[in-house]
Amino acid sequence: MSLNIDLRKLRAIGTGVGIEIREQDLEVAVVRVRPSKVQVLARRTMHGFRERPAAEWGAEYAQLLREVGAGHLSATVLLPRREVIVRQISLPGVSAKDLDSAIALQLDTLHPYDEGDALAGWAALEHGAVLVGIARRETVDRYQSLFAEAGIAVWAFTFSASAIHAAIRLMKAPPAGGFLALGVGESGAVAVYGESDARPVFSTELDLPAEKAAVLALAELRLPPDTPPMPLEELLPAPAVNPVENDLARNALPYTAALASVSRRSATANLLPPDQRSASSRAMFIPTAVLASILLLLLGATLAYSAWEQRQYLRQIDTEIAQLEPEAKKAASLDRAIDRARNRTRLLDEFRGRTRADLEALNELSRLLPASAWTNMVELMRDSATLVGEAEQAAALLKVLDASPYFQGSEFVVITRTSTNEQFRIRTTREQHK
Repeated sequence: MSLNIDLRKLRAIGTGVGIEIREQDLEVAVVRVRPSKVQVLARRTMHGFRERPAAEWGAEYAQLLREVGAGHLSATVLLPRREVIVRQISLPGVSAKDLDSAIALQLDTLHPYDEGDALAGWAALEHGAVLVGIARRETVDRYQSLFAEAGIAVWAFTFSASAIHAAIRLMKAPPAGGFLALGVGESGAVAVYGESDARPVFSTELDLPAEKAAVLALAELRLPPDTPPMPLEELLPAPAVNPVENDLARNALPYTAALASVSRRSATANLLPPDQRSASSRAMFIPTAVLASILLLLLGATLAYSAWEQRQYLRQIDTEIAQLEPEAKKAASLDRAIDRARNRTRLLDEFRGRTRADLEALNELSRLLPASAWTNMVELMRDSATLVGEAEQAAALLKVLDASPYFQGSEFVVITRTSTNEQFRIRTTREQHK
């Protein structure tokens, strides 16, 4: 049993809003539940909601939720006891997935309303029993329109017996063997709630003294007459933080509705049609957040795989480069050797050509110079030639040299007149012939 309780506490996480509809007022409670404690974040009575404009008390409600950071939550609303018919039916052996169909087959026998004029909600009890709440469609529609006009998001319209049944199981298991709990109703009557093997849930209000109410309730529950009744607030999880205005001994129902809102939603009978339920809790975004996280993980994995694949490809390329690098170096070495051999061959050809060109230049000089001129020195360079000698008339030599296809730009470096001849030093540019 302790293991079950621990698991129950681990599941008890969330924040819930409970609203009890009373004759003239709305009782609102906001609770935060953690495995280790329950905190009542806010408790408020909104007086005269039936006479006041809906926008007015709706703004008051919204302000209350914003103050405690619960503006995103939808509420679980307790309908007035007089407007809900509560029945218990036994469906032993019926699986959970078939309960809707089984209840629908018996629903018309559980209420006096015309066909289509009733809305029902149910919650599974122990030992194959089912707790069913039924209200007029017009009643639920009227409250739904009123709360919508006030801007209040509603997830469930339920009733006190279902809310108490879910709330007392939120943090721990109820007393084994059955129990009877007494509270105070709206009109001052004794509010009775009990459970036993013979009667899975018994809930009513009795306009009797507490002692007589307890005797009648114990008889209905088939519990021993000496079973001591307990205060209803002792069955509920004790809040670690509780405002002074939240007197559980005087009115515990808004607290139970808020706790029921935190509990598993299938544990509370909901008379509001599914298409009208406002799921404004942040929990509705959990599937989207999970899918987005999965998408991001897949995207990250894809990018990581792509980067890993690219690194593997580059590593393979580097390996192949390392394998081919010696051959590439050998080919580069051969190319350099070929270039050197080619250059040497070209130089040899040039050297061979220089000798021929020099001989041709000397032959041309021998042909050009007149018999009256002679040279003491002929210096041949690759691009020029220098002649040193004597002639009767040296000035005519420049025109003779420039007329040759082998020389151009001839000029005197030195020219000196002697008694019989002219001594000259001529520099001329050689034309390149191939």
